[in-house]
Amino acid sequence: MWRLREFHDEDLDQAIRVWDQSRKSDEPSPVFSVSEVMAAARAGQPVVVAVVGDELVGMAVAQAQGERAWVLLVALAACWRNRGIGSALLTELERRLRGLGVRRVGALLPADATGTKALVNSGYQPRAGFTYYEKVEPRGAADAVLLTELGGQVLPADMWDAVAGMVREKQIIERRIVLPLAQPAVAERYGVLPPKAAILFGPPGTGKTSFAKAVASRLGWPFVELFPSRLATDATDAPGGLAASLREEFAELAELEAVLLFIDEVEEIAGTRSGMAVDPGHGVTNELLKLIPSFREHDDRLLICATNSVRSLDAAFLRPGRFDYVLPIGPPDPDARSAIWSRYLGTAAEAIDVSRLVEASEMFTPADIELAARKGGQAAFEREMQYRQGEHATTDDYLTAIADTRPTLTRQALSDFEEDIEHYARL
Repeated sequence: MWRLREFHDEDLDQAIRVWDQSRKSDEPSPVFSVSEVMAAARAGQPVVVAVVGDELVGMAVAQAQGERAWVLLVALAACWRNRGIGSALLTELERRLRGLGVRRVGALLPADATGTKALVNSGYQPRAGFTYYEKVEPRGAADAVLLTELGGQVLPADMWDAVAGMVREKQIIERRIVLPLAQPAVAERYGVLPPKAAILFGPPGTGKTSFAKAVASRLGWPFVELFPSRLATDATDAPGGLAASLREEFAELAELEAVLLFIDEVEEIAGTRSGMAVDPGHGVTNELLKLIPSFREHDDRLLICATNSVRSLDAAFLRPGRFDYVLPIGPPDPDARSAIWSRYLGTAAEAIDVSRLVEASEMFTPADIELAARKGGQAAFEREMQYRQGEHATTDDYLTAIADTRPTLTRQALSDFEEDIEHYARL
């Protein structure tokens, strides 16, 4: 027989499982997310659970605000429905709400969702004629002024999909970084700690900055880039020099509700130390090493550093306690090059032999392909302006552009990159 009791922190995993079982496959997303519900439960808001032995089979959660309260959740395990548990949970929840001075209790649930029958049986009256309106502000909207001062921005929501090709890199970054941060409750259920910091390394032009921005876009977090060269300029007249300038920047970032902080060419402030205190880079590297642990203590913070030369980073900087992952971002493979070419060619791709361009651009980075695509289109445009024959760009236009573009990659650079993967990558 089931019984009612208080919610305990160790109930979290079972509570999320019951939540999952309660929702129908075609049911609209609930008004209150699982993270909001569990946060209310942990914050001491009224919660009642139903258990059979040690198994949690039902749960009801409310949020009290003065004389009004909202039922955030009524969830029942699939095999324990229609046994009066939902009504019993609501009755006990109401008793606790009355003790808090609540007189009006409401609930916002999809039609026919789990719990609606229990609400009706408990005397709740559905009210017709109302339309639910919602506006979700982007993360960091309240920090707009500070974000502007820091040179940050809230990026468009579609940047992840705009990263053409690079399927392997996208899968690793999504699984290791994006999903644990986007679904923290699910990650916690499996003992996965959301990452706080990661390093992206690889040859120049392979898209490390684009990936960092795409992650911020996917999470809906503000994106702030810290430029080591600008820090050095700002530190010229600042007391304490570069280390103090870096410390001040991190202090301002701590005031943001959420942030993805990106540091490109991080080797400029985290290079291998000589061991001598007089080394000008010694102080700033030490400062950065001290700042990263405190940055990691806050929720909704992610540090992504990028480097073209991971082997030049200080050994202490690369330790697991500071960075959760050290991820290689390599040159595009043939499938990725095809996707990147198709993206930049647009509708012209239909008349172009993309496979020939892919083969000819073997040593090209995404940035190189963008440049060659622009050159090929420009050549066709200029020819049309001169002869007015109504011809489109041709495969030869782009092959000529490829031949005229010096590739960023070299065989030596690729060899070094493979060695770096073996010695430094942490996936």
